[in-house]
Amino acid sequence: RSPTHGVMRTINSHAQLTILDDVTVDVKCRRVVVKGPRGTLTRSFKHLQLDVRKIDPKTIQVDSWFASKKELACVKTIISHINNMMKGVTLGYQYHMKSVYAHFPINMTIDNGGKTISIRNFLGEKITRVVNMREGVEVKPGAKDEIIIQGNDIEKVGESCALIHQSCLVKKKDIRKFLDGVYTSKTTTVVQDE
Repeated sequence: RSPTHGVMRTINSHAQLTILDDVTVDVKCRRVVVKGPRGTLTRSFKHLQLDVRKIDPKTIQVDSWFASKKELACVKTIISHINNMMKGVTLGYQYHMKSVYAHFPINMTIDNGGKTISIRNFLGEKITRVVNMREGVEVKPGAKDEIIIQGNDIEKVGESCALIHQSCLVKKKDIRKFLDGVYTSKTTTVVQDE
């Protein structure tokens, strides 16, 4: 009996993606390099058993051969990742975060040229929480009690926001009552789409 006995396999599944005008995409050995006005992003998909190739200068095709149901799902996932990379190098990603407090005002200071943020006076605690941004991500001051996180890579921007949020979680209290913290309030792009 073959190891794939009983597994329904689709012979071929493919999806295509149109490359944006001011973006160049290079594909070699499932390693995708996207260049645009805001910079360059690189991502490797070598862990997936798929064909990724340019069928013409403006189109990328992702093929999956004899794939199981889980492997088929990866076809659209790769397309979405490359789409996010193209959007990142053209428009950029921008997340707005707000500090919420009932009594003790949270003090946020940006250090190291936007590479780190220090959070003080969370729930009146004396400890200083220092959060380092991921590579290629910078933090800027926004309106009152607001910070803006910007970058080209959606995953690194989102990860940096998560690190800030997780640095000031309320411990050993009822979180329905103690709502203090730093929360993501808005997700948008650096270059505003007309």
